[in-house]
Amino acid sequence: MLRLHGVEIVFGLCGDTSLPLYDALGRSGAIRHVLCRDERSAAYMADGYARVSGRVGVCEGPSGGGATYILPGLVEANESSVSLLALVTDVGVASRGRYTLTEIDHAQLFRAVTKWNAVINRAEDLPRSIRRAFTAMTTGRPGSAQLTLPYDVQNGQVESSDLWADAELATFPARRVAPDAEHVEKAAGLLRRAERPVLICGGGVVNAGAEAALARVAEKCGAIVATTISGRGSISDAHPLSLGAVGSNGGTLPTRTVVQEADLVVFVACRAGSVTTERWRFPAAGTPIVHIDVDPEVIGANYRTDVAVVGDARLALEALDAALGATRSDRSRAEARVAQARAEKFSRFNELASSNAAPILPERFVRDLQSALPREFVVVADPGTPCPYLSAYLQLDGTGRRFFSNRAHGALGYSLSAAIGAHFARPSAKVVSVMGDGSFGFTAGELETATRLGTPITFVVLSNAVYGWIKAGQKHSFDERYFGVDFSQSDHARIAQGYGLATWRVTDPRELRPALEQAFAAKGPSLVDIVVQPLHEARAPVSEWVA
Repeated sequence: MLRLHGVEIVFGLCGDTSLPLYDALGRSGAIRHVLCRDERSAAYMADGYARVSGRVGVCEGPSGGGATYILPGLVEANESSVSLLALVTDVGVASRGRYTLTEIDHAQLFRAVTKWNAVINRAEDLPRSIRRAFTAMTTGRPGSAQLTLPYDVQNGQVESSDLWADAELATFPARRVAPDAEHVEKAAGLLRRAERPVLICGGGVVNAGAEAALARVAEKCGAIVATTISGRGSISDAHPLSLGAVGSNGGTLPTRTVVQEADLVVFVACRAGSVTTERWRFPAAGTPIVHIDVDPEVIGANYRTDVAVVGDARLALEALDAALGATRSDRSRAEARVAQARAEKFSRFNELASSNAAPILPERFVRDLQSALPREFVVVADPGTPCPYLSAYLQLDGTGRRFFSNRAHGALGYSLSAAIGAHFARPSAKVVSVMGDGSFGFTAGELETATRLGTPITFVVLSNAVYGWIKAGQKHSFDERYFGVDFSQSDHARIAQGYGLATWRVTDPRELRPALEQAFAAKGPSLVDIVVQPLHEARAPVSEWVA
């Protein structure tokens, strides 16, 4: 059933309850299995694979601890609208209620963190359940699904006539929904009349492959295009209407001002959540709103909406483009406003990025990373120090999923594993994982996975011996009463050497770019450990701290 749905790779970790599944995978040889060192990592790998490939990511794990460890990856994918399937094996149906080792109620456990889940109690229900899972994951708003496979059910019989699948459900979004023409026309009318329209784009634009339609709409209306963190890649940063990321994480005061000035905001495949809108302050209440989203429940949840356009982002933007017809607004004012905001934003950045101070400033790291990256790359950022800096300043000359972070829940330890999944999705690209040293401690075991697989990924650790985001919050909101956030400095390069990676440790900013270039040229996995300025001392693009 997995093969019929186009699955080529599964990420997972073995366990007692998974023995029949592993025997079947081993005997069939039809699906590549990547052995991970943690079920959470398996889910993050499947997540990264799905985001970059547009195909359903699949992970697996055993009952008990495996089931609980895999949860973070499922909730992140679900809230980030990523199609992710978790196959979790379990004790046999006949063993339930007898204090069997690792027994837990999977139906309740997974219900809160997935779009759809089921326990397969009979072997004959398996084909239908997998079809249901793929339908749920890839249609409407994409999300995660989970299936429980009890031990005895795995050994059951299935009718061969029931082994069929809809091949369209291998990718997401599938079975796209077109918007109501009347609502599209109303939205077009508001855009024609607006003098300072701003489009704020979420991750659904890239998911839907709507980048070209977005650019056409913006160009016709002279609309400035901003993005959420997940929406990076909706428009090229080289486009004169591209403002960059907005919001409290990665946004800056100049980009915030552009949103403040808007006389119409169009949210496109964006939930208008707390980070994007800086807790629903920008845009302000009362700003005219058009909201485009495939999930009708998102629209109107946070802002009074003048026009609701329910539908797939690509189909909605294509319909809006058609409704605008020959509209040709003067783009010069919008382009000049973008150029002004970007100049202000990068003025301070460029000053800091040229500094030879030690510890190395995060701005210097972003500048040298940008210079060293090859033309085709995918950068995966962990929360903490990497996310705001890369979201704000890393320039993407092109569209598509070239940069991403786990912004739904922001759990540490995501980037390293997600980068492995991204590599399998796009092996031709240079994949770079950027994490803080706090995140490194969550996920270092997967360095063995990267070495075993020979993946030419470069892992970058921004090392400052602190949970920086929390310490910065204590500085700005709790009068510098620091508590429970500092830990000891580690030599991550030496740790990675033990796993077999090529490594560099950088404390002098003049050695940074050469080290990155050498790491990118390595044939196998590499790691660059960079001692950087702590986040609470930095000028991070986080509006609540800057303000």
